[in-house]
Amino acid sequence: MEKIIYKADSRGHANHGWLDTHHTFSFASYYDPNRIHFGALRVLNDDKITSGTGFPKHPHDNMEIISIPLKGDLAHEDSMGNQSTIKQGDVQVMSAGTGVTHSEFNPNKDIGTEFLQIWVFPKKENVEPRYGQVSYPIAERKNNFQTVVAPSAEEVETWIHQDAWFHLADFDEGFEKKYELKKKDNGLFLFLLEGEVEVGGEKLEKRDGIGLLDLEEVNIKAHKNAEMLLMEVPLDW
Repeated sequence: MEKIIYKADSRGHANHGWLDTHHTFSFASYYDPNRIHFGALRVLNDDKITSGTGFPKHPHDNMEIISIPLKGDLAHEDSMGNQSTIKQGDVQVMSAGTGVTHSEFNPNKDIGTEFLQIWVFPKKENVEPRYGQVSYPIAERKNNFQTVVAPSAEEVETWIHQDAWFHLADFDEGFEKKYELKKKDNGLFLFLLEGEVEVGGEKLEKRDGIGLLDLEEVNIKAHKNAEMLLMEVPLDW
């Protein structure tokens, strides 16, 4: 098993006042030739948006975009006619395909919004743009891998055009569980939201990430209560 460690304090960082953001992979003004992507996983942004501000309308195409709120609310509007607000427990997916514009704002007056914005390269380009949003019970990820993104609507409503699976998990201190890859030759990227875990013999702390290659399964043990996002993605697509 090959391991690539992404320590929290090694990420790209920008503070624009209204937006405080950390980039695991090269994005905007942050560029590291060794951190362009992990397989089909292209962007992992850890964003904080102050109240009453956000991203004005902007375009995307040929990208699978996943948004996962961690705190507060995020109001979404797009050129497909969707208007919605996502909150903690929700997962939003958007297949940009042939092209879509959207905006994202923190609608609250006194509460900051924190969310993960993730981009995944699609396995099929120029598809019809599509939007999905589901509220997943947080209790169901307790000491369990809760699937929130998959390649098929038969698995979850928040599906994407890629052979990728995302799972959210909350582990109690001392709990351990093996993650088994869904598809041979995929890689696994684990991003630790809170706590402390050991993954493949490596210790991770809050906001650390690890990319794992050449594996069929890996053991994950929580040394402290832990919240994490696991992203299984193709390494060659």
